[in-house]
Amino acid sequence: MAEAFPSALVGPSSKERKYDRQLRLWAASGQQALEESRVLLVNSDEPWGKHNTGVSGVVGVETLKNLVLPGIGGFTIVDPALVTEPDLGVNFFLEEESLGKSRAEETCRLLRELNPDVDGSFYTKSITELLKEPDFLPQHKLVLVSGPVKRPSLEAICKAAKAFGIPVIYTRSVGFYSTFSLQLPAAFPIVETHPDPESTQDLRLLNPWPELAAAGASIRNLDSLDDHQHGHVPYILLLLHHLEQWKEAHSGQVPSNYKEKSEFREMVRSSARTSNPEGGEENYDEAVAAVLKSLNPFSLRSSLREIFEMEECKHPAPDSANFWIIAAAIREYYQRHSVLPLPGSLPDMKAQSADYVSLQNIYKSKARKDIEEVTKIVRSLEAQLGPRPAPASDKDIEVFCKNAAHIKVIHGRDIPIVDGEASILKAIRNNINIPDSLVPTFLAFQVLDDIITDIQAGKKSEEALDDEQAWDSAIDRILGALKSEDPSAIEEEDARERIQQAAQELRRTQGGELHNISSLTGGLVAQEALKVITRQYVPLDNTCIFDGVRSRSEMYKL
Repeated sequence: MAEAFPSALVGPSSKERKYDRQLRLWAASGQQALEESRVLLVNSDEPWGKHNTGVSGVVGVETLKNLVLPGIGGFTIVDPALVTEPDLGVNFFLEEESLGKSRAEETCRLLRELNPDVDGSFYTKSITELLKEPDFLPQHKLVLVSGPVKRPSLEAICKAAKAFGIPVIYTRSVGFYSTFSLQLPAAFPIVETHPDPESTQDLRLLNPWPELAAAGASIRNLDSLDDHQHGHVPYILLLLHHLEQWKEAHSGQVPSNYKEKSEFREMVRSSARTSNPEGGEENYDEAVAAVLKSLNPFSLRSSLREIFEMEECKHPAPDSANFWIIAAAIREYYQRHSVLPLPGSLPDMKAQSADYVSLQNIYKSKARKDIEEVTKIVRSLEAQLGPRPAPASDKDIEVFCKNAAHIKVIHGRDIPIVDGEASILKAIRNNINIPDSLVPTFLAFQVLDDIITDIQAGKKSEEALDDEQAWDSAIDRILGALKSEDPSAIEEEDARERIQQAAQELRRTQGGELHNISSLTGGLVAQEALKVITRQYVPLDNTCIFDGVRSRSEMYKL
């Protein structure tokens, strides 16, 4: 008798309950990517002199906090500094008993208390020593660098990470200002970009496949329906029905411009019954609202067309990542059908449950057939390419097909330095003359980096952190670099004044951090880190500047 009763429903696991809110953002695949990742935090390099221990590293620890809580697999802290009294005033992950102890060890211990599932380790060596160990850097999926740090150390980190295809985030928080930049590999593909849900709907009303066309033809006699049935015909079927009427009157042509779509919209609106009670013809309101956004011929987005034209997509190699194998298959599918695989999702609409489920099954069935065709192309490509480390999984192919219209490849840039590429100088020149631009703040941080580099190289004393002559000399050098190609490209005196104004805050604090600004910046940096690690949503490209005095931020492509 007991066997006749259904088994009890299985509730969410302890992990699902623990991470419930974030699973709604990036699902199980994103959580798995997070738990399989290890992050390296370079929290300081060397002291800035006899009386200044250097970077306090609050922004780096606050960033790690926001990665430990959602369950990053592990983290490594590199920090040769000892805990000082100033550290206790700004770093919430230190205790009074931490004074004089290794800052890396103490922050690691207290961060691990936040989430027992996360592994944490630390090193008191300098990062330049650790980079000499061949197995050290490759175990990490992301490198966080707390600045300001001397240029040679930053360049060594970025160069080593670039060789392994590991992203780097360089962040600086001083006084009421902060900035961070993201260095990605040359080609950084993202499949799950999470666009606006409305933009992902692909209803194919102008070019329906046979099953959808048959569903539209099944409601030819709308006048025979009673008021309840008439008010519950799914708007997709209403549009298909009226499109057939339009084509009969227009030599088989569909509405193609705004004027024709407006006429078609009025045609649909006039078919609604006025005798139905208020709200009874809501399905017609939905149909009228959908005309302009749903009756558009299919066209490839420029970003996707660019991916299809990339050499990695046109001619995948045996060692190509699975992304490029699937992208090549999607490209071949598009060449065959002039459309992308159907996502299969259906918007909410007024309809009877049975009718909605039936229509939903038509879309899902077509989406499954498209996935099967793409999968066959993928397997064929894999067979042609020969042995590979691991074949593309069916799940990856399915996710790719559902998101095919919105996949994106970001072309990574290096951490911007004023002495760097001409494109960086051009971007700075284009923005520095804008009155409310935050680029002068970014340049003030560049000056601070230069001064720190000179202090650690023994060229300047630590008093240079608030020495007007040292700052003016460094500002002159940066302005000279900006004017090197075209002296008239910037308004020099105005630019100098605005850089000096931003520099006053950095000089006032002598490179020190304020916890509230570093905490906020740590949250911003962690958001970008999560996008990079999970490969979901579109990350920063490539620099963000925050002004805590005016509570505003700006993003720049430098």
